Parts: sequence; C-alpha cells; structure tokens
Amino acid sequence: MTQTTEAAAVQRPPKPTRARVHRAWFVAAVTFVTIIGAAAFRSVPGLLIDPLHVEFDWSRGTIGAAVSVNLALYGLTAPFAAALMDRFGIRRVVAVALTVIAAGSWLTVWMTAAWQLMLCWGLLVGLGSGSMALAFAATVTNRWFTARRGLVSGILTAASASGQLIFLPLLSWIIDRYDWRPAAVTVALAALAVVPFVWLLLHDHPADVGQKPYGAAEFVPKPPPVPGAARRAVTVLLSAVRTGPFWLLAGTFAICGASTNGLIQTHFIPAAHDHHMPVQAAASLLAVIGVFDVVGTIASGWFTDRFEPRRLLAVYYALRGMSLMFLPLLLGPAVHPPMVFFIVFYGLDWVATVPPTLALCREQYGEDSAIVFGWVLASHQVGAALVAFLGGVARDTFGSYDVVWYASGALCAAAALMALVIRRRAGGEPALA
Repeated sequence: MTQTTEAAAVQRPPKPTRARVHRAWFVAAVTFVTIIGAAAFRSVPGLLIDPLHVEFDWSRGTIGAAVSVNLALYGLTAPFAAALMDRFGIRRVVAVALTVIAAGSWLTVWMTAAWQLMLCWGLLVGLGSGSMALAFAATVTNRWFTARRGLVSGILTAASASGQLIFLPLLSWIIDRYDWRPAAVTVALAALAVVPFVWLLLHDHPADVGQKPYGAAEFVPKPPPVPGAARRAVTVLLSAVRTGPFWLLAGTFAICGASTNGLIQTHFIPAAHDHHMPVQAAASLLAVIGVFDVVGTIASGWFTDRFEPRRLLAVYYALRGMSLMFLPLLLGPAVHPPMVFFIVFYGLDWVATVPPTLALCREQYGEDSAIVFGWVLASHQVGAALVAFLGGVARDTFGSYDVVWYASGALCAAAALMALVIRRRAGGEPALA
C-alpha cells in the first residue's frame, strides 16, 4: 500500500515542477557532452597514417590494419555493452570505457613496433570506444524518451560529429607543430576529463529520479538488473538473424560504415595529401563535414519522426553514392568551390542514416532493439574496418585511392535498393507511432 502511494506521488509532481525542463533533456545533454569528449579518438586515425609511415616506415596497409581492428571492435563490442548497461547501469559501463580509451591512447606514446599499435590503438581503444558506440545513445533514447525519439537519436548521433569538429583542427595543428605523440596524449586527457562528469550527472533510468520517460503517459518502474549480459546479447542475435530485416539493416549499415568511417574518415586526409593538399587544410575540410553532419543528422531525426524511414535511407544512400563518384575529379592541391560543395553535401549525409536505422530496429525488435542495433552497428564497423584496411592496400598497390572511391559509390547504390525492400513488421507497432 505504501509503495502504491509513493508511485502515485511520483506521477503527480507538485505544480512548480511542471514548468521545469524534463530531466530527460538533461540526461541527453550529459550524453551529448560525453560522446563529444570521447570523439577525440575518432579524429586521430586519418591524421596518424602519414606520421607513422614516415617515422616507423610502416606500410599504409599495416597502419590501416590497426585502424581496422579498432573499427571492428568498436562495432563488435557494442551489443555486449548494451547488455552490460542493462546489467550494471549506463554510468558504470561508460566510465570504465572512457578509462580504457585513455589508457590505450596514452600507451601509444611509447610504442616502437606495429604490434603495439595493434594492441593499444586497435584492441584497447577499440574495446573502450565500442562501449561508447551508438548503442549508448540508443539505450539512453529508449529509456528516457517515448516521444521525440527520432530527434533525440539524431542529436546524440551528431555529438560525435561535433567532437570531430572540435578535435580535428586541434589535433592536426598539434601534429603539424609538434608531433603525433602530444596528439595521442590529448585524446587520453579528453577521455579522462569526461569520467567525473559521467559519474556525477548521468542517471541510468527515469525512475532513479522519480520521473516518467519524456512523453510517457505512465510512470515506468526501473527494471531489475538483467544477468548474463553476454548470453543475452548472443541470444538476441540468434533470434534476429532468423529475420530478413536484420540482414538488410546489417547490410546497408555495413555499407554506411565502409563509405564513412572506413573510407572518408580514415583515408580522405592522406588521399588529399597525395594531391599536394596541406594536411591542415584536409583536416579542416573533415571538420567542416562535422559541422554539416550535425545539421544533417538532427534534420534526419526530425524527418524520421514524420516520414517513412525506408525511403529516407534509400535517398541518403543514393545521394552519398553519387557524391563519392565525383570525388576523384575534385581532389587537388587547393580547396576550390566544387570541393566545398562536396564537403557540404557529403557532410549533410554523413550519419543521417542512423535515426531511420534506429527507428526500423525499434519497429522490428521492440524491447531488444538497442541490442539488435548494437549488432547492426557491428556490421557498420566491420564494413568500415574492411575498407580502412583495403583502402590502404589499394593505395599501396595502385598508387591512388580512385578505385576505392568508385567501388564505395557503387556499394551505396546497392544499399539504396536494399533499404527499399525492408518490409514493415506485420501487426507490429508502426515506426512512426
């Protein structure tokens, strides 16, 4: 009886609290800042290829292999991290992940062999960053929001681009002025700086502060911890792989990763440098992509709340493929208007695919959607890892990146067709509800 009375009291807050901003928006803000702080590690790989090649005489394929391990683990860790958040809470998992990222980045300062790059940047930073992947944003969105999920997922996805905008020019300046080692230390310090912020301000569930999820009609009790995180992640995967939509979502997202993190984020700077563009100018162009990525991803979240996500995905992939086909014609020693147009156009589409993909996961898989999205994200990073490695091999073999741009453009066209054939779940909750 006492518990019922307390629950009722929680659902009827005093009148003065009605004018306040819902706590969910503060949690979203903390998540946004956390992802920005952790985004430093995502800005570094493309900047490190040339300095490591010059200092250690490692091939671009070898360096690309370390980046590919990082990208693959970034994705493969995500579904287990989502399950661990259900078991131990968001705050603990994210704090540990940030600490692991800091340790991996800091240790690279003393490396002298390629296997150490694989261990520090590939394994440690990959595992830590995987727990800070988009499954983190999906978990926060699913727990704290019932309404505006598309918009919130777009904003949180844009946080990574905002971090890129902040760190890319800074890290490129540090590398150009000093060395790559101070840049690695900067990444470590940025990750560590966010840990107390997470520990003190990031709440796991609306029930922890006696509130309903934003937009919910009723109070939602906090579910008990779910034991067997690894088992649950695998069980959800085994169930999902029996459905056609999973393979279509995983396939399209693999192509998304191949054409963004694996291709542009890893190889754009060295490709531009091949055409005698200064490294800082190329890094600044990537940062500009981050500016328009913020706009495009938030807009995509808004569109996802209002339009059919399958059609949005098809449009995004088709436009991305067309832009990549033109890129080899635009690279040169100077930044000219057509290149600026490409950067703006591509930036708007960079991760605009995330909100509609999240919406389709929620439509198809309900309560398990965060873990399913973690596995879909794993395919995204596997695609990114393959192109990060194969792009370096192609550059070593052919002396240019042209074949990689054209192949990625063709893959994006295939992804557009795949998105259109994803069927709505029969009898399921509409994605736009």
